Amino acid sequence: MKVVLLCPELFAGEGGIARMLRLYLRALNEDPSTHSVVVGALNDASLPADRLAPYTPRGQVSGFVAGRNRLTFAWKVVEAARGAHRLVCGHVHLLPIARFARALNPRLAISLVAHGIEIDRPLGPVLRWALRGADRIWCVSQDTRTRLFAHHPDLPPDRIRVVPNALDPALDPGESFPPAESVAPGDTVILCVSRLDPREPYKGVELLLRAFVLVHQKEPAVRLRIVGDGQDRTRLQQVARDLGLDSRVHFTGALSDRALQDEFKGCRLFALPSSREGFGLVYLEAMAHGKPCVGVRAGGVPELVDADTGLLAAPDDLPGLSSTLLTALRRTWDPQRIRAHARQYSYSAFRQRLAQAC
Repeated sequence: MKVVLLCPELFAGEGGIARMLRLYLRALNEDPSTHSVVVGALNDASLPADRLAPYTPRGQVSGFVAGRNRLTFAWKVVEAARGAHRLVCGHVHLLPIARFARALNPRLAISLVAHGIEIDRPLGPVLRWALRGADRIWCVSQDTRTRLFAHHPDLPPDRIRVVPNALDPALDPGESFPPAESVAPGDTVILCVSRLDPREPYKGVELLLRAFVLVHQKEPAVRLRIVGDGQDRTRLQQVARDLGLDSRVHFTGALSDRALQDEFKGCRLFALPSSREGFGLVYLEAMAHGKPCVGVRAGGVPELVDADTGLLAAPDDLPGLSSTLLTALRRTWDPQRIRAHARQYSYSAFRQRLAQAC
């Protein structure tokens, strides 16, 4: 079976969608029924062989890029779809191109990966037409499935399956890192990992900064480290200065996978009060290191963060978030139990769920 995987980006970005689509590429490549995979990335300028290798263990993969040129991408998709049996669309905005490709290859079965925020709104007529033509829709959480139905109640329920995201083995510390108790008592760190994009205020980074003021007043030794970059970074750094947090908050910028693992290793607590996460992959990455998570009761996060792995505040509740952070910092957590929860979302579990959902 020939399979085509369409991605908005594969290596051009390091967000959760790109990370998960790399795991989809690996799972499709490892499927015994697949004899070849073609992967296309709209925004990438290249697909470096060394970066592809961990996700293509069987080989038999070819790829194309379009450097953000949608016309080039559409033409290459049509070419790749000739003779293909399945097309996996990694984002709803690429779905019209997939449906056009099927017009030239009627036997092509189309599956869509629904990540969350992109389908949590009414779609225009072209995207609605494309959505109705998907043979399978794989939602990353039950919350995403519910929101999809809320906007598109005419979709056949049997086409829509929940396939939770998974931890990339490249970010799985295994047993190589010490447990949370090894963090030095005088170096209490709250870690936040997020894009710093002015178009994504729902990530809650500014809310976290403001909540941290109250946390710092009661726990003077605590520090906040914010990993990630984007056009909102300068403004958020100014917010931190205005709040008098210069010496307690550090913006690291974007980090490599290796450096990011070190950040998870060194923190006491992970926090991201995002109100619109379809799944929340970064919480899972923190849990894999045995670290408890603080989030909010919104989106897919409550399906991932339970009483053994973290605490949730109400969305947009500044005093509530501060209190939740303090409670989490002062509680004794079981790193092994947190890691065990994360293992429920391993790559091997993802492969099994995906096979069942096809």
